[in-house]
Amino acid sequence: MQRGFTLIEMLIVVAIAGILAAIAVPQYQSYTKRAKFAEVVSAIQPFKLGVESCYQATGALTGCTAGSNGVPADATTATGDADKTAIASVATGANGVITATGSAAVDAATYVLSPAVPTGGAASLIWTVQAGSTCKTKGYCA
Repeated sequence: MQRGFTLIEMLIVVAIAGILAAIAVPQYQSYTKRAKFAEVVSAIQPFKLGVESCYQATGALTGCTAGSNGVPADATTATGDADKTAIASVATGANGVITATGSAAVDAATYVLSPAVPTGGAASLIWTVQAGSTCKTKGYCA
């Protein structure tokens, strides 16, 4: 009496493994890009702090741009480090709007935060992710 698997049984196992791999690999790649994008989100913290201290010192957001009133200067990643980081650049524009751009590792997704002065004169700003942020459409940020 012979024992073992038939050819059809082996083909079924290979087909099931192929289907599982076809589902798992894209999900894993998406997960790793979301995890890498967390580096971009955390890179803007010094810029947020700078805009908030500028707002508290001047009482307005108009002067809160890169390199002035305590806001850090715009930052870009050195060319040699581009493959080691998910951050390509962070810039602070007019009225304290912060734009962080990811590297190719995160599909060059952008994360744009805009500050708003709260009603009632509260001390801290309200930060919102702008709808034009490409990280929202890619699912990397909330």
